[in-house]
Amino acid sequence: MASIAAYTTKNGQQRYGIRVYVGLDPQTGKSKQVHRKGFKTKKEATLAASRLELEAAQGDLHKDNNILFKTVYEQWYQTYINTVQESTTVRVAGMFDSHIIPAFGDKRIRTITLDDIQVAVNGWSKKVKRNYKRWYYYTRQVFQYALKLGYIDSDPSSLVTVPKTNLNWSRDKNKFWTKEQMTHFFTLIDPVEDAEKYTLFRVLAFTGVRRGECLALTWQDINFRKGTMTINKTVTQGLGGKQIQQAPKTKAGKRVIPVDAETLAHLKHWRHAQQRLYLMLGFNTLKPGQLIFANRNNGWKSLNTPGKWLHSIIDKRPNELPQITIHKFRHTFTSLMFESGASLKEVQGLLGDSDAATVMNVYTHVSDSKRKEASDNFAKFMKSEG
Repeated sequence: MASIAAYTTKNGQQRYGIRVYVGLDPQTGKSKQVHRKGFKTKKEATLAASRLELEAAQGDLHKDNNILFKTVYEQWYQTYINTVQESTTVRVAGMFDSHIIPAFGDKRIRTITLDDIQVAVNGWSKKVKRNYKRWYYYTRQVFQYALKLGYIDSDPSSLVTVPKTNLNWSRDKNKFWTKEQMTHFFTLIDPVEDAEKYTLFRVLAFTGVRRGECLALTWQDINFRKGTMTINKTVTQGLGGKQIQQAPKTKAGKRVIPVDAETLAHLKHWRHAQQRLYLMLGFNTLKPGQLIFANRNNGWKSLNTPGKWLHSIIDKRPNELPQITIHKFRHTFTSLMFESGASLKEVQGLLGDSDAATVMNVYTHVSDSKRKEASDNFAKFMKSEG
């Protein structure tokens, strides 16, 4: 007899699982059942259960030799979620749902060939610049898990030739703003009438913190006497799209960074304005753990709010500033830090990136004028005597 039951995945999607009696386990003498899950419809689950029952009756059912890739993924995922933070599990599940499962999900994992995987990876590399390498990495994780459990005898994914990054991709000209563009941006916000908005962008632009780190800041994280800011948490997206707070992913992510005097002054001004505003809303902002940037219910702001604020300012003046995302405030900060003469180690410490190569490869965008200056200085050096 087969049993079919509905369940909800970590992403909030409804799926069906089946349990089918297939005889006695030769090692224990106890009843043996085969469990499958991940079916999108009850009809699909019913057909799979009937097929398993037929194979068991005919004696053709071997240990999970017909298991689907998506079933192995479901099993792997249940182990994986215990090793990473919740926000990572959501992001990885999204990769599988959008890219990996469509390529391999309904195939029996033992029948997937090297060519099947190579074709998929090659296709991914033509669609995106870098993420295809990550999708391949997680695909291989599932094959290695299948190998470990004996579902397959060898891992074809280990033989894939990963394409090089597509050098023909056009570079985004608006990776960051120049010093002049950033300065102009702040002239478009009234620091008194829009104190919260001005202060939030000031923090992003002059500290390089991530959006989620900024929205998780409390007043206890600011030491006005020492002029420092403590970064030890972040707001991110959790299961079912719910916002959650969690610790930084790496040790380097927990850091204490300096804050310039003018930014501290704007923070002080906003703190007093917040106290008056939220008192009228019925909240005592002097309590411990008070968020610096809170919503009207005194909870976390939506992760989308800074971006909406940014575009509402830029869209009114389309010819004055190029469009950038909130994350590119971090790119801008990094680029301008290098232009101002900061060392790689100093910038790395401020950003909280554990790997210096990450800073160099992802964040170092030096302006054309700075590169020209470096070239001119080299030419002058070569012409100079002794």
